[in-house]
Amino acid sequence: MHKAPGPDRSDESNGNPRARDEVVASSGISIRFWRLYAQAWLVCLLFPIVFLVQASLTPRQLLIAVTGLIIFVTIYTWFMWPHPLNSVVRAHSESHRSAILFAGLIVLALGLSLIYGSAFLWLFVGVSAVAGVALSARNAFIMVMALTLLTLGLSIWVNGGLANTDWFYVIPLVLLVRGLGLDIVVLTRLSSALRELHLARTELARHAVMEERLRLARDLHDLLGRTLSLIVLKSELAGRLIDKDPGRAAQEIYEVEHAARQALREVREAVAGYRQPTLLTELDGARQMLEAAGIQCTIENDSKALPPSIDAVLAWTVREGVTNVIRHSRASQCAIQVSRERGSAHVNVINDGYRAGEDNSTKGSGLSGLTERVLAHGGQIGAGPLPSDSHLIFRLWVELPIRPEEAVEEERSR
Repeated sequence: MHKAPGPDRSDESNGNPRARDEVVASSGISIRFWRLYAQAWLVCLLFPIVFLVQASLTPRQLLIAVTGLIIFVTIYTWFMWPHPLNSVVRAHSESHRSAILFAGLIVLALGLSLIYGSAFLWLFVGVSAVAGVALSARNAFIMVMALTLLTLGLSIWVNGGLANTDWFYVIPLVLLVRGLGLDIVVLTRLSSALRELHLARTELARHAVMEERLRLARDLHDLLGRTLSLIVLKSELAGRLIDKDPGRAAQEIYEVEHAARQALREVREAVAGYRQPTLLTELDGARQMLEAAGIQCTIENDSKALPPSIDAVLAWTVREGVTNVIRHSRASQCAIQVSRERGSAHVNVINDGYRAGEDNSTKGSGLSGLTERVLAHGGQIGAGPLPSDSHLIFRLWVELPIRPEEAVEEERSR
């Protein structure tokens, strides 16, 4: 039988209790409700049972009829007892068996109706319900319509023609065959749709958790990288000065304590999710770091006021660029240039510590995180050596467009 492809539900079909509970929770139909609903329609067997009680049948005829009803109930229950989503898995994994059993169910209902009369036409109500579970939506609709027409035709035939047909008996039967089959189709498909929605929400939640973890990892790297580098530099400086200039060493130790407290505060802010550095703060911090490392620092800031979102990305750029200058180069000079042209903002972090043949691009998590921030704002980023007359220099540059809505945001922030 053809089944529409869907998520892997092997755990459900293998009897995993936790998986079954998830199916019930996500489908909107409890197993108890489904089983009561499905088995309730076996009440239609009252018509053939009453017929067998009232009719004068030979033991052989009675045995055939009762055996047929038992087989019918067994096959019907095999299809309808499991939760509809779980039965979809079983029907899909055992399609040949399902096809044979469903075909046998039709033949059984047809044969008993032809042998014993209109009372057994009520079996087609159960056949229609099974079609709604065992077939795809399109095939189930076609099969239910075919069963409806078959039930109508057999009703006329077993009653000996249109004139002899009891329409007050036949019309409810035909409508029930059609209505129940279509109801089962809608019910099972709605259950499946609810489960797919649940899976989609679960996937979105999982992605949100992953994004938050990546944000936290990126922020911690960017935040702690510079501050810890500053602590190391000042600690080394204090160690060298402790004998020569105790007063200066004490000042450096005080600044180490201040930097450590700042790092602690920044980590807390990063975990809380609202840490947003400012460009002016980072420029001031960059000057302190570079001077502590013995690197001559030149800062040119012609950007004036920037939208907060642009300001934050440029601040991250300065932080990452300066951290890399201290960690990955042997620079003696570093220049930081921030400018704003019409419709865009620019930042350049340039140093003279590049050595030919060395990889100073620092494709680590810091630059990767910075690249993500820049691209998220529709900007461009680059890093590489630039030849000059006297020596080689290395430049990290970022360009960010200032969109109209960000310009409005800038006006509001003033």
